[in-house]
Amino acid sequence: MTLPLDVTKLADLLRLAARSEILPRFRRLGNGDVRSKSEPSDLVTEADEAAERLIRRELETIAPDALFVGEESVAADPALLGKLADAEFAIVVDPVDGTFNFASGIPAFGVMASVVWKGETVAGIIYDPMGDDWVMAEKGGGAFLIRPEGEAIRLSVAQPRPLDAMVGMASAGYFFGDMRHRILGNLAKVRFFSSYRCSAHEYRTFAGGHVQFVLYNKLMPWDHLAGTLIATEAGGYAARFDGSAYLPHHVDGGLLLATDKESWQMLRNEIIGR
Repeated sequence: MTLPLDVTKLADLLRLAARSEILPRFRRLGNGDVRSKSEPSDLVTEADEAAERLIRRELETIAPDALFVGEESVAADPALLGKLADAEFAIVVDPVDGTFNFASGIPAFGVMASVVWKGETVAGIIYDPMGDDWVMAEKGGGAFLIRPEGEAIRLSVAQPRPLDAMVGMASAGYFFGDMRHRILGNLAKVRFFSSYRCSAHEYRTFAGGHVQFVLYNKLMPWDHLAGTLIATEAGGYAARFDGSAYLPHHVDGGLLLATDKESWQMLRNEIIGR
């Protein structure tokens, strides 16, 4: 399909932000450079804010008609998030995904962007500053790992496995109450699950064929739009817990991705339950 902007320029912009504003601050944050937002583990750093400012400023030149929805912009103006549902053209950005890891000096964080056109995610990019490579997808065009020298490797999700042999990612910290107890108990049915505290790397791991599922409850568009498109273009199946399609404006309803629809249904029945 014809996209409303050159996605390679967007990828280059994420790389520029990482090199200019993120990597120079990695393991060099001062006492006043890290703050809590909604809870002690929900952090924002000077790197998040500086990187988002750079990306937004540059996008005003290459995509002046786009609604810009950045994680830190929404933190400053929550009403901005509600505009995404009606926007004809929007660019959604997570300047540092995995901020807790970044602030802790753990090299597992990413920079993500997605392009939304007429209510649909049509492109997604996840850039790894430490590895200096991207995973990218355009709707209908497949998903690819792009190495810094330009080599493109097509991504494909893993082969299905029986439930007790599945390995996956589950962000259990955002399940609460009875649902938390039920899902954590049911996850004992799979072979192994973990969380990187970084959806950028969890989606990369899934789209690269290394795990059979990823599971989330909290849905912020900057965390999931790019990764969900990349995962489905790599052959995976994604839906909210009730089986409905995940759309850019959704912020609740949970999200489960699996290697195929049959595995999704099995996980929905056995892990999510009632």
